[in-house]
Amino acid sequence: MLKITTLCNTVKVSPRRSNPQTRPALVDIAARLLADEGPQALSARRIATEAGSSTMAVYTNFGGMSGLVREMVYEGFARLQSYFSHVSRSADPVADIALLGRAYRHNALTNPHLYAVMFGGASLAGFSLTAEDRQYGRYTLSTVVECATRCITAKRFRAGDAELVAHQLWTAIHGLVTLELGEYLIEPFDADRVFEAQLTGLMIGAGDTLEAATRSVGSSRRRLRKVVEGVRPDPVDDRPAGDRRPRPRQAAPAG
Repeated sequence: MLKITTLCNTVKVSPRRSNPQTRPALVDIAARLLADEGPQALSARRIATEAGSSTMAVYTNFGGMSGLVREMVYEGFARLQSYFSHVSRSADPVADIALLGRAYRHNALTNPHLYAVMFGGASLAGFSLTAEDRQYGRYTLSTVVECATRCITAKRFRAGDAELVAHQLWTAIHGLVTLELGEYLIEPFDADRVFEAQLTGLMIGAGDTLEAATRSVGSSRRRLRKVVEGVRPDPVDDRPAGDRRPRPRQAAPAG
């Protein structure tokens, strides 16, 4: 089985560059139309009209609708990685990994139109995710794997496979966020209440104590506004999706 750290292969496509202002506008418009009106709203003409540009812009920037849908997937993961990059290392690795979970949820709630296409889209404009596309998405998990390793080294989590821990956190939080976006979580078990309990439970499940997990999850909640909610994702990369290489994680100021 390939490790997360080996999954950053590059998809080879045309090296054509595009207008850095037009590309993100088209991506956001297409994703919003998809989320609001469904696949039938995705047409080059409709997207171009919304953007105030010509239909040719879709083909110039993405090579067609399939390329635009792929860019939506890549952009969604790029924004997620940008939020992750603002979570700095602290003396409490469990608080750090809980904050990564909060960053994941924040990205989904801030970009619901992109989140809706990040994990599928097989019927959109004839588009289907390739193995390389999924690798691009998986590489964001390497940040969580690194943090899980620190938790194990600090003996807060039981000895084990850090990648398995990261996958367990990913699947659990992804499931909650999907239900939240679908408006399934309501009082008295609203999304905030369930999410807070889930974070603590996940830390305990990985081997932490109730007292320590509760303290760390609380610390991550206090850091959320400054470290995640108070920042904006990095500017959109104007290279075609397949020409991108994962950006190195930047050290963030202590939060």
